[in-house]
Amino acid sequence: MAEVFLRRLTRWQAEQQREAVADVYVEAYEGAAGAEYRDRQGFLRLFENTVQRPDFDMVVADAGGLVGCLYGYRAPRTGDWWEGFRGVLPPGVEERTASGRVFVLTELMVVPAYRHQGVSDRLRTLLLMRHTTDLVVAVIKRDDDLGREVLRSWGWTKLGEFDAGGPGSTAPPRRGESEAGAPDELVWEGWMRPTAD
Repeated sequence: MAEVFLRRLTRWQAEQQREAVADVYVEAYEGAAGAEYRDRQGFLRLFENTVQRPDFDMVVADAGGLVGCLYGYRAPRTGDWWEGFRGVLPPGVEERTASGRVFVLTELMVVPAYRHQGVSDRLRTLLLMRHTTDLVVAVIKRDDDLGREVLRSWGWTKLGEFDAGGPGSTAPPRRGESEAGAPDELVWEGWMRPTAD
């Protein structure tokens, strides 16, 4: 197996590599047979939107071709990002949001042949080097067992659940979200990195 090198991409580089990133998406999530095109196109729309968000940051794993990536962006200071959160936010979350200190991990993907080799840990370490004082959160589908396993292995804790954002919502775009999905299918879990304070 080829050695894995990590590198950070600028917004421009991410846009230039969008097709390679979409290839990783299709391979990493192994969608239903015949649905690859739809899944890929939906992913590319979400990726295009995410790349344009404030303080977009991305790292990729390369082994003679992309084998994984992790990216995210800074949550808007308005607090709209928390729209649809069920329950009470922990102390300090709203203050950190208003001060621009919440970073949202949008997507982690590692192709199956490179899983369980520390690639996701290395991606996380490199990406979050710039966000040491931020509250870092991730949102996953409630049925995303692999995502939950990774977040738990990182020592993260569950914040609570989100309803799906409605039309015009500024709630976070999330992997697998469809514009016409049934409400029961669109419940998300929010997770956060342990904080020092």
